[in-house]
Amino acid sequence: MAEENRTENTEGQAQQAQDKNEPFFQLVRCYMKDASLEMPHAPEIFMTTPEEQPNVDIQFEVSQRALQIPNTYEVVVRGTITVSVKGQAMFLVEGKQAGIFEIRGIPQEGVHHILNVLCASTIYPYLRANLADLINRTGLPPVHLPEVNFEGLYQQRMAQQAQKQAEAAAAAPAAPEANA
Repeated sequence: MAEENRTENTEGQAQQAQDKNEPFFQLVRCYMKDASLEMPHAPEIFMTTPEEQPNVDIQFEVSQRALQIPNTYEVVVRGTITVSVKGQAMFLVEGKQAGIFEIRGIPQEGVHHILNVLCASTIYPYLRANLADLINRTGLPPVHLPEVNFEGLYQQRMAQQAQKQAEAAAAAPAAPEANA
């Protein structure tokens, strides 16, 4: 019986080793990394009715980094919402939603794409919900982050980088030709 268990264990280890070469993607953990809410003109903003529509400025960014554990990455999506009337801030809310992802068996250029598109798309709904909850707690009308096409943004960013590289190459002085 002990010999039988050793055989099954060895087969299981061989299967795990083979699986390490197979493409693998997994969200290990999703968490709120940071959140802040500022209402610099409270309580006055509650006592006046704005004569014009508030100006809503929404910005976000995606960042990532490799962790010490092999094939493991942290991806952070930061969102900032600023609402102001006549240049006076009603509130500013900012949050960072993060996720730890395990990715293996995928070429490096594919990993870069997955981190910027798939991972960001996975954690973004959590950021949207958390920021909406913070704004709801202010007692002011809700503001929600829009849906985002991370694939389109990634392709746009890659095109901009390629254009910058082409411009830099064109601006660089040509190397002198060697006389033969």
